[in-house]
Amino acid sequence: MMDWTDRHCRYFHRLLTPNALLYTEMVTTGAVIHGDRERLIGFNPEEDPVALQLGGSDPEALAQAAVIGEDWGYAEINLNVGCPSDRVQSGRFGACLMYEPELVAECIQAMQARVSIPVTVKHRIGVDEQDSEADLQRFMEVLIQAGCEVFIVHARKAWLKGLSPKENRDIPPLDYDRVYRLKQTFPDVSISINGGIQSVAEVNEHLQYMDGVMLGRAAYHNPWLLTQCDTQIWGGQPPTDRREVLAEMVRYAEQHMARGGFARHVGRHLLGLYQNLHGARIWRRHVSECLQKRDGEPAEWLQACPEQELDIEQKAPTSAVANAPVHAD
Repeated sequence: MMDWTDRHCRYFHRLLTPNALLYTEMVTTGAVIHGDRERLIGFNPEEDPVALQLGGSDPEALAQAAVIGEDWGYAEINLNVGCPSDRVQSGRFGACLMYEPELVAECIQAMQARVSIPVTVKHRIGVDEQDSEADLQRFMEVLIQAGCEVFIVHARKAWLKGLSPKENRDIPPLDYDRVYRLKQTFPDVSISINGGIQSVAEVNEHLQYMDGVMLGRAAYHNPWLLTQCDTQIWGGQPPTDRREVLAEMVRYAEQHMARGGFARHVGRHLLGLYQNLHGARIWRRHVSECLQKRDGEPAEWLQACPEQELDIEQKAPTSAVANAPVHAD
């Protein structure tokens, strides 16, 4: 997610889930090719595996950016064909590319010809008036013929004419059944579902029909959800103590500051750590105040932590779903 899932956020999320595939925020091809790569696409080895999400529509530029991404150690290159923002549309990439499946196919082929890691696509179920199941299936068919084998489908169409990016997250209705039918139509490719998924119970429900699930804002605002996914889906052993995770992020933030960074670069991603626990609001306010102080120290974040981690949300039922991928965008 743009301006959200930066390297500090991903380091934090990897502490919570050893198994999920993490995604970068979308980075344009121009930024990757000509910008400060360490700042834009640099990542810690501890974050692995990570997919680099690219925005662009020029096949050669995408191929160059994909090569750079592979050289930097990314596990996957993902082409974003779902972002509805005005900034993205003006650059002729994002959701508006659903109008041009042949161009998207050319972009996929150009990247695949230059890298050995998977090249995948994230897209919507439709865009503006082009939102029938026939339109969606044709879009998929063109990309499959071009060699794309992995898709992440946001189960909401993008309405580019008159809706803001925020409204595009809420107003067009979710249609999970359409994505399920898409998987039935194309059983031989991997299709993950994305959009509005809030709990492990919902993840497990979707995994009955889909190859994977991508979590976005739910994982950001309630990051402890990632530990529940790791435990219930893979049978993993993620951390069980939020304070231990926070202590590691304090250490990480102190290292970041020693290199000239600011505590707020790291701390802003941690505000959901105690989501749904008694005392979470007091702790969020405390950390927010620390981040606003010029001389605030990360160690102050450990103060005001809830003493009793009483989870006030209803626990999701467990389920034994083995080797089912969960993506954190």
